[in-house]
Amino acid sequence: MAKKELPSEKLRLRIKAYDHKLIDSSCRQIIDTAKRNDAEVLGPIPLPTEIKKYTVNRSTFVHKDSREQFELRVHKRLVDILNPSQKIIESLSSLNLPAGVDIEIKMV
Repeated sequence: MAKKELPSEKLRLRIKAYDHKLIDSSCRQIIDTAKRNDAEVLGPIPLPTEIKKYTVNRSTFVHKDSREQFELRVHKRLVDILNPSQKIIESLSSLNLPAGVDIEIKMV
């Protein structure tokens, strides 16, 4: 029987953004860059959306029953790049992504 060899190392990218369209276009841009440099890519894997809810009184002093609710959604994606070369890491670090997209790069 032939066993599949596990990749010795991989680059794990955690991408966070408030806008889901922005994070999807950024993921597409990252994957295109990695595939252009002949890398094997797993993902993007959608992680659970983090929802923070805030409840605020509408008036300052009276009318406690009248409130407003706001929420902040943080969308997350996970992209794994198997056996990355130095060229791939350099091209990912020089990638120009839109404001509001946070990327955390980790070697696993």
